[in-house]
Amino acid sequence: MLDFASIMEKCGLVELKNITRSIRKIITLEKHYTRDELVLIYNYILCNVKSPEILMHTIRCADKIRDNSTLDALLDILLMKNNFECSQEEKENFINVRAMSAKAIAHLKDTAAVTPLLYCLNNKEENYKIRLACADALGKLGDRYAVAPLIEVVTDQNERSVYVKESAACALGLLGDTRAVEPLVNILNSSKGLLNRFTFLKERVIEALGKLKLGSSEFVFGALKNSLMDESAQVRISAIEAIMNSEHPQSSKIIKPLLQDEDEEVRKNALIALYNLDGRDILDEVISLPIYKDSLKEEAEDLIAEYEEEYDVKKRN
Repeated sequence: MLDFASIMEKCGLVELKNITRSIRKIITLEKHYTRDELVLIYNYILCNVKSPEILMHTIRCADKIRDNSTLDALLDILLMKNNFECSQEEKENFINVRAMSAKAIAHLKDTAAVTPLLYCLNNKEENYKIRLACADALGKLGDRYAVAPLIEVVTDQNERSVYVKESAACALGLLGDTRAVEPLVNILNSSKGLLNRFTFLKERVIEALGKLKLGSSEFVFGALKNSLMDESAQVRISAIEAIMNSEHPQSSKIIKPLLQDEDEEVRKNALIALYNLDGRDILDEVISLPIYKDSLKEEAEDLIAEYEEEYDVKKRN
């Protein structure tokens, strides 16, 4: 039977006079206790200590083991069920502790956490870091019960945090549910609101559509094609990658004009995409025709050198 009071005393967790020393003591617990005993000790610390620094470190320790019995303690921290009395500075530290709890919860792969995570995600008064972590956790948990609430977050015109929308879009991509396709495409085609001001959201939506593997559908492909004309170079690059992976028969045809894009990185990404789709012929074309910029010709030459090196290695083997 573990003597938790004695362990807490030895780790200096009763009065917490020296947090750095206490963390070192917690680290040494691995040398003296079994895995199952460590789980019980970490759970006890998570439920009884109020120091943000100690909690952060203990969550890291517990996350290495990933025992589902830790879920309740992590959820209590996420939901702030323990009524912490602390300064404003400590409250800010607890935000990071709660966000880390959400990340550790995701690693447990326990669908019992879906409802509490959704509760925090849907609370618009909650700190955005917590909501981001919860959206990410929902995607990693893989429970499709979260699809509809995540769609609501992404499509909510009154959602103040574009970062939360981005995380919800990423989570939908991870979940891979086709119910997300239409709302994501509609967002990408939108010309109002946050989408005009924050290109990162477009990027996340494009990435999510790419993960859904539905680029061959005309509905999705049309939205990706339109994104190739976006004013943001990074959005165009994201669209190139999604189209390259879409397996649509027109992929090469609509990417090729971007070989003459005004942005160098867009041109390079278009060349790489076409090389992956069509092989070396496009590289020879870029090098031989005067319509292409010198920087793109250099990129094509580098790809040919890499191609020939790989070919030689395969030939020798």
